[in-house]
Parts: sequence; C-alpha cells; structure tokens
Amino acid sequence: MGELKGLKSRFEPWKKLRKEMEDLEVLYELATEEKDESQSSEIEKVHKDLLGRFEKQNLLELMSGEVDRNGCFLTVHSGAGGTEACDWAHMLYRMYLRWAERMGFSLEEEDRLEAEGGIKSATVKIEGDYAYGYLKGESGVHRLVRISPFDANARRHTSFASVYAFPVIDDSIEVEIRPEDLRVDTYRSGGAGGQHVNKTDSAVRFTHLPTGIVVACQNERSQIKNRAIAMSMLKARLYEYYRQEKEKENEKFAQEKKDISWGMQIRSYVFQPYTMVKDARTKAETGNIQAVMDGNIDNFIEEYLRFSWNNNKDF
Repeated sequence: MGELKGLKSRFEPWKKLRKEMEDLEVLYELATEEKDESQSSEIEKVHKDLLGRFEKQNLLELMSGEVDRNGCFLTVHSGAGGTEACDWAHMLYRMYLRWAERMGFSLEEEDRLEAEGGIKSATVKIEGDYAYGYLKGESGVHRLVRISPFDANARRHTSFASVYAFPVIDDSIEVEIRPEDLRVDTYRSGGAGGQHVNKTDSAVRFTHLPTGIVVACQNERSQIKNRAIAMSMLKARLYEYYRQEKEKENEKFAQEKKDISWGMQIRSYVFQPYTMVKDARTKAETGNIQAVMDGNIDNFIEEYLRFSWNNNKDF
C-alpha cells in the first residue's frame, strides 16, 4: 500500500498537469479564433503556473533511487583549523536547518559535539518526502574563504567542513548487523552544563568493526532511546556504505567519489574580497551569499540532480 501511494503521488500530478494544459490549449485556440486579446493576460498567468509545476514535477523524476523518497540523516564535521573551522561547521549546519524548515520538513537533532566557536560535529534527522533525494548531492567538502572574525589582524582565512548525507532506512530494507561485529560504548552526555548534563551513562556509541563506521547518539536522556536511534543511524550508514561499494565498479561513480574526497571541495563560499558561492561540479554560482547561508540552496541542489542524471543514467 505504501508503494502504491508513492506511485500515485508521482502519477496523479502529471495527469492533472496534462489535463490543465489541454484546457489551456483549448482556451488559447478559442481566443485566437475570436481575436479576443482580453484573454492574453489570463493565458500567460496560467501558462506560467503550469510551467512552474512542470519543472517541480520534472525534478522529482530525477530522484528515482530506491531510497530517494526517504528521510535523511545529515552530519556536518569541522575540518582542520580549530575555532575557525568549528564556526564554519556551525554556519553550514544552520544553513541546512534553514533549508529544511523552508521545505516544511521535520527536524530532530541526534548528536552534537560542541567546540569553541561553534561545533566539532552534529547530526540531524530530516523527515519529509524526498529529503534524502534532495540532499544526497551535498555530501563532500565545503570550503569557506573570509576575513576571520577570530583574527585580530583581520587576515583572510580558508576553512573546510565536510557534509555527509545518508538515508533513513525503513523496515522494508534489510541491513544485516551481526552482534559480534558491533562494539557498544556508553558514556555521559555532554552539554551546556547544569540540567543539560546527564548524571548517568545514557549516551551511546556504536562502532561497526568490519567497516570502521562509528555513530553516536546523546539526544535522549534514556539509554534505550539513544540505542534505538543510534542503531537506526548505523543501518542507514551501512546501507549507504554497501551501496557505494557495489557501485565502485562503475567508473563514473568512482570518479565522482574522488572528486568529493577530503581536500577536494565540492563547493566554495567566498565572503571576501568578493561574494560568491560556486559549485565545483556543476559550475552553478551566485553572488548572493547571504541568501545561501540563510538556506536558499535550491538552485545548487537542482543543478546537481540534473548534472548527475545527465552523467549517470543509473543515478
């Protein structure tokens, strides 16, 4: 039933769009035959609306992967550079939260490691239709160039942070995790102090020994809840890991992975001496960096989806 509902949600908008387009065509032909120019503004308005809806639906067709419709875990890690890098990681994290809020998605922070000036790392669960499909192209290294607010001499600094998006896995997709392959560590949750610091070892960290994948959750005060969330995150990471391992046989995919390795940024954000955000893969760019940092990243997401579809039909 879930699969049928998903198919209907993709088919019905196309059906409706086609019907409305046929109606508009009839209206246009009548207005042309009768030389009625009073209908022109209404025809243009309807056509513009239909075109916008067509573009939106067409974009969804680029997200046809097995888990593209699922929710998404998004993790941001600061790179080398101390306070400067931690501040940049926090700025990026805020950017994605703003974007998700604009999309109407629900947010739940699963793990956060504070650091001086910002965050060392943070993971948020984003729930909503196609959350992973939209964000899967954001994985990689993001580079910032600006005059550092932490430098008394006001020198220009370059900072890096990495972003990793992986899908929320539902029960219909099986991921095998053997108990002997799992190391479980418990510890006390950190926080801002006072009531935010747990008195018991409620935080949980799982290490998958064969792959080296590590996930942690300290969001809940209950260790049982943290274990469940951490296991969900681990299954999602393992699904993505095994999928990538399988696809490494594909030369195009292997090249793409090379392009997003640490030190090979997928996108640059320049604050000084000029303002520009530019994607290294699609060449999409904008000078309105403030809008981007406020979560207006739709153009970069859409351009990457088109870029990936055109370069890899199995994407």
